[in-house]
Amino acid sequence: MLSGKKLTDVCKERAISDGQLAEHLAHGGMSKEDALSAVRNWKKCLYSPTPGKDDVQRLATALGVETGAISEWRASYRYAPMSARKARLVTELIAGREVQDALDLLTFTHKRAAPAIKKVLQNAIANADEQEADVDALIVAEARVDQAGRRIGTKQWFPKDRGRAHPIRKEASHIHITVSEG
Repeated sequence: MLSGKKLTDVCKERAISDGQLAEHLAHGGMSKEDALSAVRNWKKCLYSPTPGKDDVQRLATALGVETGAISEWRASYRYAPMSARKARLVTELIAGREVQDALDLLTFTHKRAAPAIKKVLQNAIANADEQEADVDALIVAEARVDQAGRRIGTKQWFPKDRGRAHPIRKEASHIHITVSEG
């Protein structure tokens, strides 16, 4: 998938304007105005219209780089049955590392969130491999955990003294991992 930040950085480095990129996209069937608005949206990390594989290849040839230089691959686990605070401890360990180092680290980490995060990382690697990226050169570009609220079906109460009750809160989280070529 196209990375808006990488696209912006490569455009600044190569001093290529939005209009020049739009011309390369216009040869693929888009009108020049649609291509120009698409390039501007993609640079702002707004993926509307969604860039296809051929769009990314046209942008890469226009910039004179490989497709991996402007691409990143994502995977997520929504409503993971663990609190975000505890899962963040594990994602902080792998952020910025090479993929193989991160997998080894997750294998030997004694936290409940480690197997779930390892599966998400393996999914992101598989997504990159499917798009024919160099799997040995991948790094974990982003690993974040968002709060998802209380898990569905876990409204329970813990009885306390004098007829009171305290809620049992079982939290959920969203785990997002992004890998890119280093």
